Amino acid sequence: MKISLIQTALAWENPVENKNHFTQLIDTIHETDLIILPEMFSTGFTMNAAAVAEPMDSETVTWMKQLSAEKNCAVTGSVVIEEDGKYYNRLLFVEPGGTIRTYDKRHLFTLAGENKTYTKGVNRTIIEYRGWKICPLVCYDLRFPVFSRNTEDYDLLLYVANWPEPRIAAWDVLLKARAIENMCYVAGVNRIGQDNNGHNYPGHSVVIDYLGHALGEAHEEEMVLTIVLRKDLLNDTREKFGFLNDRDSFNLLS
Repeated sequence: MKISLIQTALAWENPVENKNHFTQLIDTIHETDLIILPEMFSTGFTMNAAAVAEPMDSETVTWMKQLSAEKNCAVTGSVVIEEDGKYYNRLLFVEPGGTIRTYDKRHLFTLAGENKTYTKGVNRTIIEYRGWKICPLVCYDLRFPVFSRNTEDYDLLLYVANWPEPRIAAWDVLLKARAIENMCYVAGVNRIGQDNNGHNYPGHSVVIDYLGHALGEAHEEEMVLTIVLRKDLLNDTREKFGFLNDRDSFNLLS
């Protein structure tokens, strides 16, 4: 499977400008199976949910569906969504046929007050797409390995993020740890630039294999990073080492 990570700066609370810029970057991709955008890709990481939230039939969702159909690939990233009077940091996984799978961010970033504005998700989502099992998560979820534990033998773990510069070392290390402990590919997509709260974002988007090796990485520049993932190599390595056979069993109660 071929995946394309898009690392770029985000215009603050400006969905039109962001979508136009992403369209330009995506136009440079000739063939891929999956396009991965950052967390809150249409607005930046804002707590001003009432001003920017969109319903599930919004222009942004329509844009993702059109893009997915035109490129014949899935498109994913998180958006501020309003539903039943509540706000969600919701990852959308849009397939070419129009199917939309969703995951609401479970671990809300209390340091920024995200928990006071958004409603946390409850369920983890496993997506089956073109013969691959994919587990999509969002930013702060990266710090909580129990929630990402590979009990379904998923193949690819995704993190979309707005991860700031002061803690980027944790991003680098934890992405590699999640790949190694879950024996899966990991793709982490972070933004660059500065937001209106003065936070700087250094990128470091990366694709890591099941043994912790970086297959491709972006540093601090705007970049479209396309990487081919091989399921046969993943399966051969899992069979050879059998690490997942020794994993602990547990149930997540809340």
